[in-house]
Amino acid sequence: MFEEDEPKGPPPPDEADLLHYTRMIEALLFAAAEPLDEATLALRLPPGVAVRPLIDGLIDFYRGRGVNLIEVGGRWTFRTAPDLAFLLRRDTEETRRLSRAAIETLAIVAYHQPVTRSEVEAIRGVAVSRGTLDVLLETGWVKPAGRRKTPGKPLTFKTTDVFLDHFSLAQIGDLPGIEDLKAAGLVDPRQALPVIGRDEDLEPLEEGDQGYEPLDAGEGP
Repeated sequence: MFEEDEPKGPPPPDEADLLHYTRMIEALLFAAAEPLDEATLALRLPPGVAVRPLIDGLIDFYRGRGVNLIEVGGRWTFRTAPDLAFLLRRDTEETRRLSRAAIETLAIVAYHQPVTRSEVEAIRGVAVSRGTLDVLLETGWVKPAGRRKTPGKPLTFKTTDVFLDHFSLAQIGDLPGIEDLKAAGLVDPRQALPVIGRDEDLEPLEEGDQGYEPLDAGEGP
């Protein structure tokens, strides 16, 4: 009596199929208005096709070329090679520059997130005006993260994927370390190591938190 053969799955894709699937991912990423995650890409491919090996192949293919495939917040996108970025810069002044207060506040949020306004003030040693946070919220680099489970339930803030994209960071942990900042003279050598990505159990945002309506336009950063 013969044993029944085990059911066989679909045959593995051949080189022609892999090339076709790779070109599909390449086209999707080039046409996308924003970075795409692997799950979104998989939906556009035949069932069962492994996306990550195809992405790795594209990373290798574009390494050293005019554009590179990079990861931004767990999603993938094409960006101009860093050494060629000067070709795309315009010789015009920005109409709005971040103030020193806004830059310092952004750095504190990035390294200590999620962080409350009072915590930012404690680290900076000065009060943070409502306008400073408004500017960072308008740029899309900072957003409300939730409310801390402490008296008063203060609102906390964190950086966004737009922040990661602008500074070409795959994840927040790719920020320069404290030793790099000290070597560049950007922080006091005696300063302690900042906390990155502190994991907290925050209460959900309440109605109105996302908008974080600004004060009068007269108050600046």
